[in-house]
Amino acid sequence: MENKSRRSFVKKLGVSVGAAGLVGGSSLLSSCNQVETASGDTIKLLTSSGELVEVSKAQLKPADMPSLSENQKRGRQGLPNRKFVMVIDLSKCRNARECMKGCQNHHQLRPEQHHINVLQMQDAEHTAPYYMPKPCQHCDNPPCTKVCPVNATFKREDGIVLIDNERCIGCRFCIAACPYSARVFNWFEPRDAEKYEGVTYNIEANVPQKKGTISKCLFSADRLRDGKLPTCVSSCPNGVYWFGDQNEDAVTNGTTHETTSFSKLIKDNAAYTLMEELGTKPRVYYLPPKDRAFPFQGEIEDHHS
Repeated sequence: MENKSRRSFVKKLGVSVGAAGLVGGSSLLSSCNQVETASGDTIKLLTSSGELVEVSKAQLKPADMPSLSENQKRGRQGLPNRKFVMVIDLSKCRNARECMKGCQNHHQLRPEQHHINVLQMQDAEHTAPYYMPKPCQHCDNPPCTKVCPVNATFKREDGIVLIDNERCIGCRFCIAACPYSARVFNWFEPRDAEKYEGVTYNIEANVPQKKGTISKCLFSADRLRDGKLPTCVSSCPNGVYWFGDQNEDAVTNGTTHETTSFSKLIKDNAAYTLMEELGTKPRVYYLPPKDRAFPFQGEIEDHHS
């Protein structure tokens, strides 16, 4: 399949990326949540990238500021006619951990919390180790959603599994049910809690985080609504991640910005899913660590010394 630019992929999502800035910035404002009023005639807004911006009140309209109930309703519906999928190329991961850092910043996570973690793997004693990023697998048959007693975690039509922390009661049944250990519990007050005080809860970013509730990878659903790639995908400097729409059979690399056929990519490279025997039907695929772009930098235990 002929390579296409990242802009072509964005057009495939059916979402136009706003050109810019605050002047006439309806696209920016529609992706913001309200924060406490600043001094004078300006107000602070939280963008989908997790940044606070300050704009004139004159630019705001009540319709541009979705309420909590509107955020929750929109978050449960997802994006129509989409089936999002991720492909992780293990041959390219060198444990830069920029995906983890970007995710933590985006989703208000403490240093010890991870929506995605990079693990050191070794399949057998005499085989070479490799690094494996492990996010939520966004299963098509997710066991986590079935055990939640209050319907706080759910799967959308576009394939993404989300959590509504306004409904979550912190029972942690979903943590016990997840075979991928993809969920974390907020034991303490979230990072920079004072910074997010007064922000309307955004279910697609799971921000603001709340003590006593669950958090996990969201495929950066708020960024997808704005036609952007997930934070982990765009943060990786080594081309590890591909992300896209299975319905369009198109995935884009976060580093090279090339778009190619999803079905061809996983077929030609013998892709696999984690714990396929469980019947969870993950939407995250892995390409084997073959012909690695980087030598392994970790310590390898010498069993013969």
